[in-house]
Formats: sequence, structure tokens, C-alpha cells
Amino acid sequence: MRKYLRCKRGFTLVEMLVVLMIISILLLIAIPNMTKNNEVAGEKGCDATIKLLQAQVSVYELEEGNPPSSIADLIDGKYADKGTCPGGETLELNNELIVIKPS
Repeated sequence: MRKYLRCKRGFTLVEMLVVLMIISILLLIAIPNMTKNNEVAGEKGCDATIKLLQAQVSVYELEEGNPPSSIADLIDGKYADKGTCPGGETLELNNELIVIKPS
């Protein structure tokens, strides 16, 4: 029986604790960076939506012959899906420029 126990190989409790500690430290470093990147992505998403809608205003004006009076005209004409940023900010058309609507 003793011979059987000596040949058995595996991880000790101390080795497992060291591995878990290293993983925990890596997670503590990585998670704050991920949340920061999400905020930056949200801001970039709104900028991209504004640029896309601005291009759609130009297309609408070329096809219809007159500029749209509001973002609703773009949505009704199937030039845009929605008039909001990914973060939920409402956009409006102001003198043929797309801007974030003040709350």
C-alpha cells in the first residue's frame, strides 16, 4: 500500500493556492482596463453614428432634391435605422448637421 501512495503524482494544496493567487492578480489588473475600453468604445460608437447620419443627410439631399427637416425624415425614407447613439444619446438635425440633443 505504501508503494502505491509514493508513485501517485499530483498537485499539492500549496501549488494550487499559488496558481489561484496568480490568476487573481492577473484578473485584478485586467478588469479595470476592460471597463475603461468599453467607455472609449461607446464614445467612438457615437462619433461613428454621427458621421454615418451626416453622410445619409447628403444622400437624402441628392436623391430627394431638398435637405431633410429632421432625423425622422431619414428614418421614414429608410436612410437610417434610428436617431440615437449606441449609448442612448438622442441625435437631432440642426442646420443640416447632426448633433447630440442637449438633455
